[in-house]
Amino acid sequence: MKLYLSLLCTLLLSGCSMTRNEKYADYVNPVIGTDIQRHARGDKAPSEEKGQTMPAVGVPNGMTNWVPQTLEGEHKCNPPYYYYHDEIQGFRASHWISGSCTQDYGSVTIMPVTGELKTNARERASQFSHDEETAKPYYYQVMLKDYLIHAELTGLSHAGIMRFGFQSDKDRYIIIEPNSDKQQRYLKIDAKSREVTGYNPAYRIYQGSGKSAGFSGYFVIRFEEDFDSFGTWKDSEVTTGETEIKGNKNRVGAWIKLALEKGNSIQIKVGTSFTSIENARKNLEAEIPGWNFEKVKKQSAASWEKALSQIAVKSSDEKKKTQFYTALYNARMLPRTFSDVEGYYPGFSENYTIHQAKDFTYYCDFSMWDIYRAVLPLYSILSPSLTGDFSKSFIVKGQQGGWLPIFPLWNNYTAAMIGDHGIAMMGDAILKEVPGFDYEEAYLLMRKNAFEVNTDRKSYVEGKGRRGLESYLQYHYIPLEDNVWDAFHKREQVSRTLEYAYDDFVLAQVARKLGKTDDYRTLVKRAMNYKNVIDPETGYARGRYANGEWVEPFEFDKFVDYICEGTPYHYTWYVPHDVNGLMKHIGKERFRTRLDTFFEKDYYWHGNEPGHHIPYLFALAGEAWKTQKWIHNILNREYYPTPDGLSGNDDAGQMSAWLVFSMVGFYPVCPGMPYYVIGSPGFEESIITLENGKKFKVEAKGYTEENIYIQSATLNGQPYNKCYILHEDILKGGTLSFVMGNTPNKQWASGADAMPYVTTE
Repeated sequence: MKLYLSLLCTLLLSGCSMTRNEKYADYVNPVIGTDIQRHARGDKAPSEEKGQTMPAVGVPNGMTNWVPQTLEGEHKCNPPYYYYHDEIQGFRASHWISGSCTQDYGSVTIMPVTGELKTNARERASQFSHDEETAKPYYYQVMLKDYLIHAELTGLSHAGIMRFGFQSDKDRYIIIEPNSDKQQRYLKIDAKSREVTGYNPAYRIYQGSGKSAGFSGYFVIRFEEDFDSFGTWKDSEVTTGETEIKGNKNRVGAWIKLALEKGNSIQIKVGTSFTSIENARKNLEAEIPGWNFEKVKKQSAASWEKALSQIAVKSSDEKKKTQFYTALYNARMLPRTFSDVEGYYPGFSENYTIHQAKDFTYYCDFSMWDIYRAVLPLYSILSPSLTGDFSKSFIVKGQQGGWLPIFPLWNNYTAAMIGDHGIAMMGDAILKEVPGFDYEEAYLLMRKNAFEVNTDRKSYVEGKGRRGLESYLQYHYIPLEDNVWDAFHKREQVSRTLEYAYDDFVLAQVARKLGKTDDYRTLVKRAMNYKNVIDPETGYARGRYANGEWVEPFEFDKFVDYICEGTPYHYTWYVPHDVNGLMKHIGKERFRTRLDTFFEKDYYWHGNEPGHHIPYLFALAGEAWKTQKWIHNILNREYYPTPDGLSGNDDAGQMSAWLVFSMVGFYPVCPGMPYYVIGSPGFEESIITLENGKKFKVEAKGYTEENIYIQSATLNGQPYNKCYILHEDILKGGTLSFVMGNTPNKQWASGADAMPYVTTE
């Protein structure tokens, strides 16, 4: 039997033929997505109406981001910065998961003030103007109007440096505040060493909500000059001369008074760690040993140039370059480095146990339900060495915790979202032969998640093991009677079934590659479980009871509790591994007609992830020209080079990665298979510089805003009539060339031989 694989069209960001003097990082506008969105939709307002990004300074995949703070605390769904706010409360060493609706953790904020000493975040806040603000990936500056202070930030992975220029002759203070919502924080002042050290314990949300995460955010703050005086504060009570304070359900912090005669500016360095104050100090000394702000700024800029220059795009439209490189910046921010410069990191789901990564970097904050779709496939093209470390980090988590995590955030199990997409990430890496981790070790953990029901009630509640697996194995779908109580997203039985069927398919391909024949046969059969929750009579995904009866009443376009963040119409298309089988199951003509209606009647919801692959399904149904049409419609309608320029949460870079892939010209419809479905390029030319030193070019001859339809194509000079491109062809280097026009060529890539298949017999 052959499974039609609507396969992934992975990666890559748009590559542009830019002049030698142009800098990629300067095209990035980090405030895109920080405002209320102009094209938000869905039922998740108000959280889904914001991009939830931030103007973060640092390096790609850094441990800590250096961010202006307009919103205090570490509350769920509150990023440090919103564009529509008009006051800055300080500058934060942040671990916010960019684009998310989670929460910051282990963070600390530093705020300069003049005149009266004010410690409360809202009281000390200063007015600012966006006209006096500069945000780049490597540098942020703003004028604090209330205090006449020019503030500047730059930083690297574990350490940052701030420079405050004072234009007032009033008293000068620096306020330091750890941001724990649990008020369990600690600070110590060492005036002799010009240091303030401390920690901010991290706490879990979702599964295990409110419990210790088993580590803290540690920091060492070092000043360029001696203190004039100092003290601590607790809530509204300020104490002079006190050197140590610990919060116990109180807001606490430290204050430093600077000497007026020492000049008009001061520099402050911050080292961070998740293991200890001493390692935070080592991280600081390793990354920023001196007091040269401009040197650190150049290092940060160079790091971003290296990452962003991997895709060079050719376009006369400067706004499109801004959109593209900002999206690439957002897509290269996470997962987060979690290990120190010497490799130390807190054990996964352990209580303050320290390990050392000796031959890899340990990463965390995998917003897996989001990023398996496009962010991680993008890395598999641009930086497979990082993909190897991501996978090795996942193996370490599974070995330390006993189960492969589903959605690991703040170094713990969460069971926050559905699916089992660690399998998608590692399976994709194995099938693309990414080096850097042990495939057999990975398989053992993936197999355990897929085959074993966690009968240990305590650990299951903590988030270990697939949710609803017992029902899934018994009925070959999750019936409506199983409410899946032990999860953050409860119920959602149909969506879970569909996502498990996909994960089982990916694991089946890994089993076949590794010679696990019996497992392969079992898993590839389970991959067909999607048919058990897509009603062939109505042609829609639909809730089903244990006795086989379909839920009544049924409305295909309503948000219902058996679907995750969408409607049955949205999830009907979630069969990325067997698009041909789905067409046969509901009828090919009905499939095509329904897909047309889905877009023409505006049912499509781009602001949330489950539908991101859907516009590429036209190509897999033999109508590639419709994919070309709707991709450009989405690009023009859902993305703007402005603060309100995202139509939903960026979710750790997934919205941005979709844009990167789609503007380059292809997309990973089915991560876990080494193919990418071709869409329609958004640039005249994109050149991808691969980690192996080779280059892969996508060119669109005759491309304009009107000429979006592919007339013909060649791959390395040979005629090309397929709707997909192989991962191996990208890694070999070469040129995929399109001739573009303003009318559809309905014959291009329309035949059965143009479609990607995979044998499952």
